[in-house]
Amino acid sequence: MNMNFDTQILLQVGLALFAFIVAIFVWVKKRTIQGRGPEVELQKQESPRDIKSILSKTRQAFSDKFDALVLSTKKIDSTFVESLEELLYTSDLGPKTVEKLLGVVRSKLSRGELGDLKSVKKALQEEISLILYSVEKVNDNQQLSPHIVLVVGVNGVGKTTSIGKLAHFYVSKGKKVLIVAGDTFRAAAGAQLSVWSERAQVDFYSSSTTVDAAAVAYEGIQKGLSQKVDVIIVDTAGRLHTKDNLMEELKKIKRVMGKAHLESPHEVLLVIDANSGQNAIVQAKQFNDAIGVTGLIVTKLDGTARGGVIVGIAVEVGIGVQFIGVGEKMTDLKIFSSSEYAQGLLSV
Repeated sequence: MNMNFDTQILLQVGLALFAFIVAIFVWVKKRTIQGRGPEVELQKQESPRDIKSILSKTRQAFSDKFDALVLSTKKIDSTFVESLEELLYTSDLGPKTVEKLLGVVRSKLSRGELGDLKSVKKALQEEISLILYSVEKVNDNQQLSPHIVLVVGVNGVGKTTSIGKLAHFYVSKGKKVLIVAGDTFRAAAGAQLSVWSERAQVDFYSSSTTVDAAAVAYEGIQKGLSQKVDVIIVDTAGRLHTKDNLMEELKKIKRVMGKAHLESPHEVLLVIDANSGQNAIVQAKQFNDAIGVTGLIVTKLDGTARGGVIVGIAVEVGIGVQFIGVGEKMTDLKIFSSSEYAQGLLSV
């Protein structure tokens, strides 16, 4: 009986000692992870930062095919130009862009300026850079206070995350920012945008009393004016560009914003998903015709082979890219550079 009792005591002591050792181990491991938490998180979420890495899939679909064409070409002639035309048409550039690029190649070829295949690549790179640079706009309205931005786009392009990153971008420039939740269609839209506002550490406005998006935009701008913020970013519901009634609502929102503050919105940014390919050109045309788009935010450019559509939009719609989204972190919004893009697309 005593033996059994002693054994039981020893067993309980052993279990208690084991539990204590495990607790110490867990505590030490937790402190270690906390000590290097930012580094671990950075490693998990690190996104490609240089444009060449961002465009790797697009370059493989374009530049690598061009290199294959080079290997099979003995001289630069009309046959080569025909093969180049076929390659360009498979790169989501759009027909007008293809004809524009081929026109440059044919012109230089006729003048004897394309002595080798490297010079052809260089000519394409320079023309793409010129096309994109020609639609880059310096927005003088950014000097106005508040600077009011209307953000639009179809469903699922990453509009909410882009707004959060855009707000963070302005905060990093020392600006006081207000985000207005103008998406009154989706019940969760305001909550999602509120989370991004907290992450960006900016003010947030949404209405619990109205579903009229134009009224919310108006009220939000009035709040921004009273708080003397530097930047007001107005969200809108994702909408199909083919639905006339939804596009008419956008026109109303823009008109009402103009009444809330003279000449606003100062910018209309269209968010497009680079995976959309040629459909992105159609979206840009429709939104631009409806409300006059001033610039693009292009998302998921690092995960697609269809990044050539940026050039197509520049040629066919005349709209330039202002930002590209390259990841999920708050800092993953990169200012677009036409020369860097051309170099990343076609390395010479």
